[in-house]
Formats: sequence, structure tokens, C-alpha cells
Amino acid sequence: MPAQTDSRYAAFRLAVTLALMTIGSSGMYVVAVVLPSVQAEFGVARADASLPYTLMMIGFGLGGIAMGRLADRRGVMLPVLIGAGGLGAGFVVAGLAPNVGAFALAHGVLLGLLGSSATFAPLVADTSLWWVRRRGIAVAICASGNYLAGAIWPPIVQHFVETVGWRDTYIGLGLFCLVSMPPLALLMRPRPPVAAAAPSSAASARAASATARPFGLSLGQAQAMLCVAGVACCVAMSMPQVHIVAYCTDLGYGAARGAQMLSLMLACGIASRLISGLICDRIGGLRTLLLGSVLQGVALLLFLPFDGLVSLYVISALFGLFQGGIVPSYAIIVREHFPPAEAGARVGTVLMCTLFGMALGGWMSGKVFDLTGSYEAAFVNGVAWNLLNLAIVLILLRRVPRHALRGPVAA
Repeated sequence: MPAQTDSRYAAFRLAVTLALMTIGSSGMYVVAVVLPSVQAEFGVARADASLPYTLMMIGFGLGGIAMGRLADRRGVMLPVLIGAGGLGAGFVVAGLAPNVGAFALAHGVLLGLLGSSATFAPLVADTSLWWVRRRGIAVAICASGNYLAGAIWPPIVQHFVETVGWRDTYIGLGLFCLVSMPPLALLMRPRPPVAAAAPSSAASARAASATARPFGLSLGQAQAMLCVAGVACCVAMSMPQVHIVAYCTDLGYGAARGAQMLSLMLACGIASRLISGLICDRIGGLRTLLLGSVLQGVALLLFLPFDGLVSLYVISALFGLFQGGIVPSYAIIVREHFPPAEAGARVGTVLMCTLFGMALGGWMSGKVFDLTGSYEAAFVNGVAWNLLNLAIVLILLRRVPRHALRGPVAA
């Protein structure tokens, strides 16, 4: 197949990428489902039971940078093969863990650093190099694999946890990753095209202006602002995603209801990411991020007054619809405002910060629960972090010339 942007092969490759990300992102949602069972078996506090998720997300983010650099040098196939081994070994080792410390370490090193990290930032960056005219929707489809995993895996895992226990469920997941991922990785052997289609002279001028001093800041300052924004939005985002199962258990609705809400939340997130991708292609990444930040804050506020079963189902769906497009927007912003030659490393860095925010928020919400005995303060904490994200986005938006906000630069 010809290695060309916006080609039939690029579409085929996008489908393979979606499958890989759906499998590779399983770990970050599986651990949320087994959290009550792990806490009960090991006899630890909620914050300690949340630690495996936190370490996995830290490893996920740090590994994304290393895997992205490896993909830049050797192509994305090799990192994905490493990720398959990390996920397979990580699930098996975690399933055999004698204590919560070993369980957490398996998540941080094997499932996060060496496993899931290979199937997120490197695949997002790789996808952005294969598309020019429809980069926004292509990146959104790719990133939807992360939420497709959240829609598929929680009810499956909850079923097997109830029938065979969480340990055998983990071991089964490990074997599945070892069998399914390597054949898909081999289909990713071709490298991205050396050069994309040349942009128009007007687009070239816009690109040069945008990337010399993005947002009127130095490259380092602009990167730092996006990184802080990424942490803030995902601290807020993690509260419902990580703790909805435990929250429903505490309310007396049961873990199965919580798993269904998590699945619904992330299924709606898929639709949100696709819609946001189309929006990105029309209005650009920064305005799309602003829209997602505002709507996510609204959804978090709705969790405070409503805790009925039907209300939680509705709010979970709204939360998924409102925040699904936030993380992919960062990849588009980097492609619009930073030098294209640095896109891979900078996308990986910003996405690492979003994952660090998920890790911090997952642990922080558990700690707030341990201190207060309820999740109300944890939701308030999420709203505060969301306001920080919103403030940064508004600052950046005011610093961008109007002509640079009309849509992504084809570069």
C-alpha cells in the first residue's frame, strides 16, 4: 500500500490504531472496577487502594514520552510490541500479587510505563502524521479508542470478577493482550510519509507566525502553560472516572451499577470525541478545549446536588458527552501552534501531563474521601481544578490573533 497522507492506507492504519488503543487502554479502567474488591481483600484504606491507579497513570505518562521518542526513531511498531509484552506481563503479575504494594508496582511499571504508554501518545502522534485535511477527526477517532476501552471493559471485567474473581480476571486479560496485540502491531510497520502535502503560501505564513512564539510566549512558556492546563483538567476529569464504582457502592447501589455508569460515561465520551474532532477541524483546538472545559465543569457541579440512581446515570452520560473531546484538543493545539518537527515530543509531553493529572486526581479523591468520609468534598475539589484549567485556556485564547483561531494549519 502507498505510504501517503489522507490515503486509503491511512484509513486502514487508523482502524488498526483504534483497535490497539482499545486493547492497550484497558488497564486504566479495569483497576477502577476492581478497586472495591482489592480494598476488601488487602484490607487497606481507599487512598491506598487508589494507589495502583495513580502509579499506573504516572508510568503511563512518563512511558509515553520514551515510547514516543522510540517511535520517532524506529517507527511505532516496536513500541507497540513492547507494550503488548508489558500489558501481558503486568496483568498476570498483578493477578498474582501477594499484597497491595506488589499490585501497585505491577500497575506502575508493567501496565503503565511499559504497557499502556505505548498505545496512547505514540499512536496519537503517529496518526497526526498520516492526515492533513482531516487531522482533527482522525486524531479524535484514534483517541476514541481510549474511551471505547472504557465502554467495553468495565462490564466485561465486572462480570468475570463476580464469577471467577479479580485475580483470574487479571490473568485472563494478560493472556488476551499477549495473543491479540502483536499481530496488530505488525500491520503498523510502514513509517509515516517523509513530507506531507505542501500548504498554501497563506497557510505557510500563518504557520510561521504561530510557531515562532505560540500565544506570544516562548516555546517553553507556552508548553508549560499547556502542561499545567492538562494536569488541571484531568485532576477534575479523574474524580468520576476513577471513583464512580466505589461511589455507587458507598451509596448502596452496588459495584455492578457503578461499572455500568462508568461504561455509559465512556461510551458517551466516544461520541464526544468524534464530535469534538469535527469541531476542531472548523474552529481549531483552543476553542474546542474551552468548550470542553466549560461543559466538564457544569457536569461536575451536577454531581453535588443529585445522588439518586437515575440521576447518576443521566449525569454520568452528560459527563461523558461534555468532556470527551478535551484531551485530543491538546494534540491539535500542539500541531496548530508549535513547530511540526517537534510535534511528536511536545504531544507526548502534554499528554503525559494529562495522565499525571488523572493519576493525581485519582489518588487525591481517595484521600479526600478518607479525610471527610464522603465524596462531596472530592467533587468540590474537582470543580476547583477545572476552574484553573478554564482560566489558563482563557488566558491563552486572549493571546492568540483572531486569524490564527480559524482552524488548524495544514502542516
